[in-house]
Amino acid sequence: MWEYTDKVKEHYKNPKNVGAIEDADAIGEAGSLSCGDALKIYLKIDADGIVTDAKFQTFGCGSAVASASALMEIIIDKHIDEVAKVTNQDIADALGGLPAQKMHCSVMGKEALEDALAYYRGESIENKSRIVCQCFGVTEDLVREVVQHNKLKTVKEITNYTKAGGACEKCKDDLQKILDEELQKQGETSPKKPLTKTQMIVKVNNILENHIAEALRQDGGDIELIDIDGNNIYVSLQGACKSCPSSNLTLKNFVENVLREHLGEEVNVIEA
Repeated sequence: MWEYTDKVKEHYKNPKNVGAIEDADAIGEAGSLSCGDALKIYLKIDADGIVTDAKFQTFGCGSAVASASALMEIIIDKHIDEVAKVTNQDIADALGGLPAQKMHCSVMGKEALEDALAYYRGESIENKSRIVCQCFGVTEDLVREVVQHNKLKTVKEITNYTKAGGACEKCKDDLQKILDEELQKQGETSPKKPLTKTQMIVKVNNILENHIAEALRQDGGDIELIDIDGNNIYVSLQGACKSCPSSNLTLKNFVENVLREHLGEEVNVIEA
């Protein structure tokens, strides 16, 4: 169950500035009904470039409503140059934070705002960026933008912020490629994907056979992998090792240390 702040709940239950402005100077849209979330915002801007009024209409979850409501409060009475600097994180911060899985609602607010400002300035709003996620219509430009501005490190975070990869998952390899490119620009690399249990079992068995078992067999013993549960590796000592009074020292000072060295993880070796 997601935890929502009191500010999110307040903006959802009592959203501010809901509706339309008939003679709006700027109109912006983001999302779509087919994707489950849609937002349309209206801005009234005076001759000095001040946003004197802002309203929104949205279809979506409570976080989408709360994000749009908070955005309206952020931008009213501000100059459009200042409004243009508003980020999705500013929206989330105004709400006291959003669950990671709902950050895409703040991104939708930022997209609608950018669309409205482009409308006001008479700029072309045609999006020529490649569609990366066909399920949700997410573009490559948007993915790169959220990775850069929010310092994202994983594809899961990209999904949380944009929905991309959240349906059929066919675009995940493409998202990983984009993420790797952006992290490379920052001089960073993607964190290693954790091994599956099957991969971990194969790797541990190889280490046991190639680096541990031979030494135990020289003293009439042996070792067998029984199970792996998280960082706990359950083994069974065989032969002479099983009845040896120093078997616990063998597990901790030899087997566990060798496994930690080759796995690069703080694993615990436990006799089953």
